[in-house]
Amino acid sequence: MPSTAPAAPATAPAAPALADVTASDSTLRRFLHGLPGVDAVGLEARAASLGTRSIKTTAKAYAIDLAISMVDLTTLEGADTPGKVRALGAKAAHPDPTDRTTPTTAAVCVYPDMVAVAKEAVAGSGVKVASVATAFPAGRAALDVKLADVRDAVAAGADEIDMVIDRGAFLSGHYLKVYDEIVAVKETCGTSARLKVIFETGELSTYDNIRRASWLGMLAGADFIKTSTGKVAVNATPANTLLMLEAVRDFRAQTGVQVGVKPAGGIRTTKDAVKFLVLVNETAGEDWLDNHWFRFGASSLLNDLLMQRQKLATGRYSGPDYVTVD
Repeated sequence: MPSTAPAAPATAPAAPALADVTASDSTLRRFLHGLPGVDAVGLEARAASLGTRSIKTTAKAYAIDLAISMVDLTTLEGADTPGKVRALGAKAAHPDPTDRTTPTTAAVCVYPDMVAVAKEAVAGSGVKVASVATAFPAGRAALDVKLADVRDAVAAGADEIDMVIDRGAFLSGHYLKVYDEIVAVKETCGTSARLKVIFETGELSTYDNIRRASWLGMLAGADFIKTSTGKVAVNATPANTLLMLEAVRDFRAQTGVQVGVKPAGGIRTTKDAVKFLVLVNETAGEDWLDNHWFRFGASSLLNDLLMQRQKLATGRYSGPDYVTVD
């Protein structure tokens, strides 16, 4: 289910009302700390309430195919090999080899040194190649090292770059440093790669910080804001994703610029995926129900989606060997 959405602009222009908020550390801090505080109880209650919605039959089939088309199929391990990446690419291009009506996934996501292998593996399929960069997952490196990481990935053919912010700088209140780093990475991506900015929400401690990080990333030109690396204990949750969806909705209302959202880590079942799609529809709206604007960073999710898809088609669950084990 490839996206038909137009490509995002290379750099998201700030609205006139926001043009001066990044002029200095103090103006940026004033703006971010002037955002409305998050009602944690209300946020979690709304996320829980939306999570109780259920969909059936035709709508469920549509939701499963939509979710498959939104998966960034990912391998980010020290033991990754070219063979493993090629197999991942083949699965992204043909998630169910026995049913060619199954949508492709949105992308495969790999380390920069595996981009060329992934690019070859998905050639002609429409599947994008994403690459983590900027000293993923900790982000603990000098800026020139981070930018070199990005340049390598883009030169190898990456369509998307997933960068991590410097959480230490953010939590210390050095917002302009984080902003400048995102801007530099965005410039290094050029016009050929979209930028996803990872906050590692599990390390940001508060919902207020997640809201501030969301606006900071969008002001700096992020094409997507992303919850997590998948490498910490707390990753994507309905509440933190709802908060980020509210942020992109409000940012577009104020600036006219649309930004995507990617929850990553901990989303494993079709039931989970449907809950997140309901969050998208009820919070940001139908414009985000497209893999150009919403992604799942959850490789294990794909297997369950495929199992549920076959159950709808045949009336029975497949055997344990129906899907490949990642």
